[in-house]
Amino acid sequence: MWQPDGEGTSVVGRGVLRHGRRLVEEGMQGGMCRGAFNSHKKCSGVITRDNTTGSVVVHRKGAAEVVLANCSMYVGIDGATSELVFEQRKQLEKVINDMAVGGLRCLAFAYKEDAGDLSMVDDDEGLLTLLGLVGLKDSCRPDVSATIEAVRKAGVAVKMVTGDNILTARAIARECGIISSNDDPDEGVVIEGHEFRSTSIVRQLEIADKILVMGRAQPLDKLLLVQRLKQTGHVVAVTGDGPNDGPALKEADIGLSMGIQGTDVTKDLIILNDRFGTVVTATGWGRSVYFNIQSQLTVNVTALCVDIVSAITMGGNTPLTTAQLMWVNMAMGAASALALAVDSPTVALMNRPPIARTAPLVSNAMWRNLAAQAAFQTAVLLALQYLGKVSDTMIFNVFVLCQVFNEFNVRDIERKNVLEGLLEKNGGRMFLVIVAMTLVLHVLAVEVLTRFAGTERLGSGQ
Repeated sequence: MWQPDGEGTSVVGRGVLRHGRRLVEEGMQGGMCRGAFNSHKKCSGVITRDNTTGSVVVHRKGAAEVVLANCSMYVGIDGATSELVFEQRKQLEKVINDMAVGGLRCLAFAYKEDAGDLSMVDDDEGLLTLLGLVGLKDSCRPDVSATIEAVRKAGVAVKMVTGDNILTARAIARECGIISSNDDPDEGVVIEGHEFRSTSIVRQLEIADKILVMGRAQPLDKLLLVQRLKQTGHVVAVTGDGPNDGPALKEADIGLSMGIQGTDVTKDLIILNDRFGTVVTATGWGRSVYFNIQSQLTVNVTALCVDIVSAITMGGNTPLTTAQLMWVNMAMGAASALALAVDSPTVALMNRPPIARTAPLVSNAMWRNLAAQAAFQTAVLLALQYLGKVSDTMIFNVFVLCQVFNEFNVRDIERKNVLEGLLEKNGGRMFLVIVAMTLVLHVLAVEVLTRFAGTERLGSGQ
């Protein structure tokens, strides 16, 4: 099997045209123009003119079944042109289907001659002469199957929308793990673009969730699928590597652009290495940032609640001065935010379902933690104030240590064991380093910056 270097379809096209030149380009001089790929006709073309006779030759390269349908002649092995009869057409259609079932992208190459009339260039119906068929193996990358399994565990549905033959699309999707042999074809998991496009909006909304593979899709089909998924409440991310993906990329909530061979239509998120596995990394960090925001909000709101309750219960005679409250909010708050931010995504985080578009930022678990921590810290401070008969510096010291303890408590709001993963390299150790720096800053504030913080030095027992 010939393995071309470079982008498969374009390299094969150049190769076939080069080797077939003696058949259809003998005596041709000076190419006129090269047509871009037409997503509606599923083919591209090159137009050349014979300077001797003035005739125009149009070369076509595209989807095998589409090009074959417009062919009435073919070029045999001996170079002679013959009529393409019904039996030969059926045999070629079988060859195309066999290639598609085997996961090959089947391309056909054809040409036609016009007597210098450029107005008929775009009219191919029944006028093409078939040169040959080529099957390209577009192998899945080694990490694709594992990536799809990982995003599925994270509750993310993967849908493949392609312009390839539906049989080729099904074979590649099965190889990648997008569909399995247990998927029921009658449930609409595999569909062609024109079928989805021609159905009513109500029906499109019904089957949008069930679609896993869409073959022979046009840019409009991909755009419609994104719109219908968004209308059903999904958060939609689209990957694209060409101009035809532009409308869907713009419509999606998140456009994932390939950094090497991608399009400049979107810059929401650029995958610099063109690896689908990077999507898992981006998803993990996105969730980590979201939960870290929740964690930091829990710490800050808890401290605020304690301040307010303490001020009310003590009749405005709060033991914490303005400078001390500013120190807690600025220095301690920044350090705690940094400590939570360096915590890397965990496996447990990726096994959770996605956050709904309408889900509140403050979850039920956060309300539970807020109430418990606020009640605990308020009780401790009030007990020290009225029962312990300790200095205001000691109360300030305990208040700061409560915030440090709360940083551990909110690392993962749903996690029961707050110490889990602290010694791991993916952020746990850095979390401990930043917490240690926080404690050092607090010691400096209490023992050194006494005038600024309004504190007095503590004894060894304290």
